[in-house]
Amino acid sequence: QVQLVESGGGLVQAGGSLRLSCAASGGIFSSAAMGWYRQAPGKQRDLVARITSGGSTNYADSVKGRFTISRDNAKDTVSLQMNSLKPEDTAVYCCHAREGGLVKFDYWGQGTQVTVSS
Repeated sequence: QVQLVESGGGLVQAGGSLRLSCAASGGIFSSAAMGWYRQAPGKQRDLVARITSGGSTNYADSVKGRFTISRDNAKDTVSLQMNSLKPEDTAVYCCHAREGGLVKFDYWGQGTQVTVSS
């Protein structure tokens, strides 16, 4: 059974930093593309950052230069380092995994709250 468990959310002042981590179990990590999504109240869930199994990354324009996604294949974890946080970064952040060949499977964590105060 695949599980994604996030940690590291919290309350921080604008300009501060947080580091989110997602621990994956179930044996899919090494072949999965991993990502972080966020959803603010009343808004749709949006991609924040993604990293492929080979280490290629892409970011939402709103976080480029401030957030960094990384993965540790030895520990089956993916992290999101968030610097220079802004109030508009406030959201529930969810870990995502996609793996499979012709048929893709998506897995989601339960999410962790990030609140940035002004």
